[in-house]
Amino acid sequence: MPDKKKNKEKKTNAITKWWRETVGELRKVTWPTPPEALQLTKVVIIVMIAMSAILGILDFAFTRFITWALS
Repeated sequence: MPDKKKNKEKKTNAITKWWRETVGELRKVTWPTPPEALQLTKVVIIVMIAMSAILGILDFAFTRFITWALS
């Protein structure tokens, strides 16, 4: 029976250690200021719109090409 208690204690200690290390690493992070976060969000949205437009155009073009090639 003592072996099971040791395993359980080790598991709890491992989880606690992981949690403390995670919190410690998050404290080291340089978080963006609100204006920086807004600017980066705008960049992500613009890139996402551009990429979706490019992929949509390519999808349309390849669909038309394959339809033409198979007919």
